[in-house]
Amino acid sequence: MTSALKPNDLDAHFMPFTPQRQFKKKPRMIARAEGMFYYSDDGRKMIDASAGLWCVNAGHNHPKIVEAIQKQAAELDYAPNFSYGHPLAFQTASRLCAEMPGDLDHVFFSNSGSESVDTAVKIALGYHRVRGKGTKLKILSRERGYHGVNICGVSLGGLYYNRKMFSGALMPNVDFLPHTHNLEHNAFSPHLPEWGAHLADSLEGLIQLHDAENVAAVIIEPVAGSTGVLVPPKGYLERIRAICDKHDVLLILDEVITAWGRLGKATASEYFNVQPDIITSAKGINSGTVPMGATFVRKGIYDAFMTGGEYGVEFMHGYTYSGHPLACAAAMAAQDVYKNEGMFENAAKLEKKWSDAFQSLKGAPHVIDIRTIGLMAGVELDPGSRDAPNEKSRAWEVLDKMFFDENIVMRFTGNTLAFSPPLIVNENQIDEIVTKLRKTLETVK
Repeated sequence: MTSALKPNDLDAHFMPFTPQRQFKKKPRMIARAEGMFYYSDDGRKMIDASAGLWCVNAGHNHPKIVEAIQKQAAELDYAPNFSYGHPLAFQTASRLCAEMPGDLDHVFFSNSGSESVDTAVKIALGYHRVRGKGTKLKILSRERGYHGVNICGVSLGGLYYNRKMFSGALMPNVDFLPHTHNLEHNAFSPHLPEWGAHLADSLEGLIQLHDAENVAAVIIEPVAGSTGVLVPPKGYLERIRAICDKHDVLLILDEVITAWGRLGKATASEYFNVQPDIITSAKGINSGTVPMGATFVRKGIYDAFMTGGEYGVEFMHGYTYSGHPLACAAAMAAQDVYKNEGMFENAAKLEKKWSDAFQSLKGAPHVIDIRTIGLMAGVELDPGSRDAPNEKSRAWEVLDKMFFDENIVMRFTGNTLAFSPPLIVNENQIDEIVTKLRKTLETVK
């Protein structure tokens, strides 16, 4: 028999990526949101300095996106995309593909970044198989990479603490390039580090190790977000692309975080002028309003599947909610908002202000590195001698103080504080975020 629901009972919710016991003793509760701001359950107005989870690019509860979702829910709440379709899914696909660089002109819809990565890997493996190159099974990823939380994403992820519990279930045929983070050479680089492009050459070595006929794809975040905003060295991505071309290896750029204006462009691929074969996307695609993922592929990849009998299913993959009507409506509205309100342009215009503001924290207590690009910032702290996870880390202490004392919502990963505001942020709000962060750092033991 189901027990009666109790108000304010926190026990039933098994929370994601959260220390449950610590949180439920002192919860950080968000009750509502509007524009640049969250509101706590005790009524405090707080700047959202992380765009939710890197996703609320248009700001919270944008009226045009809200209206589109409401209208769609009343018109068509759900329609399957297996052997049926609804017009909005096709309209959305065309609209989104038009924002992609080069000939990335087909998109497969899913519900999250994790699913868009899983889809990308399946497409890569299937592509080589239908071309008669079925031995191409190896996927190369990168240390400190993050590619989601399903088994595929965890297998490709280069963060040991995400992998350890599930090590017995991880995919075979995965290997890792070295990451590019090096405090000795790159600390306090205000943009793309000068040192490190040569690390791309490790890809050549891995392909030689496994033989090119066995390597299907390389997957890389243009800017590694969840590990602490690792900005690529100058020339690094270009060298990765060239090596992939040389060996008939697909390049997958995981743009779940970087797409849809985070770097002032629709994609980081455009920002860096590097053409991938596949782009994974989610988060900002509809400003985080309705779960949605999207995997964009080049024309030649899609065409390779279009063989055999007309009634054969070309790609055995999909989700119940692929191309969900509400998600599509939100994506169409978000794209209108981004364009009509100049949000990508605002992000590009503020990139230098954002960088200068955060780089001014050099010399603040505990700060050992600052990394910025677009509207992304990582402030790395000296971890000190605290006994994590039994003791609150410095990064945890900053997050707590910023929420309860300074009315700022932010994120951290490991020992790095991470910031990525909605694209509607202004100069005064940037100054307020950085001023309050400096004040907090001065109070942390």
